[in-house]
Amino acid sequence: MPTRAVVTEELANLFRVFSHPHRIQIIEELRSGEHDVNELEEVLGISHSRVSQQLSSLRAHQLVKVRKEGRHVYYSLSQPDLAGWILEGLEFIVQRLEQRHELRSAVEEVRHLWQGEENNDEK
Repeated sequence: MPTRAVVTEELANLFRVFSHPHRIQIIEELRSGEHDVNELEEVLGISHSRVSQQLSSLRAHQLVKVRKEGRHVYYSLSQPDLAGWILEGLEFIVQRLEQRHELRSAVEEVRHLWQGEENNDEK
């Protein structure tokens, strides 16, 4: 298979990982540091098994890593810049939503929230 085809296939696989809203939310939650499944369950408002399922997909694509401490399992981003990349991707959404003010303001709110978490991490 030509090099270009291999690279584009891998990139397409990465984009498929981002195709689920809960996985994007998990990535953004892990921006601030490691969390266990219970913490993610509470923040996302979904069941323990759904969080575990989404984390499993992220682990399969090596986007999150695991740290075990006794019986507790903590997850973190294997490449923390990934969360920033998603944040930058909001620019494409804003441009698409020029005509839909309510969604544009929602994007701005999320950007502010995510950037705020990033700024808090630097302090």
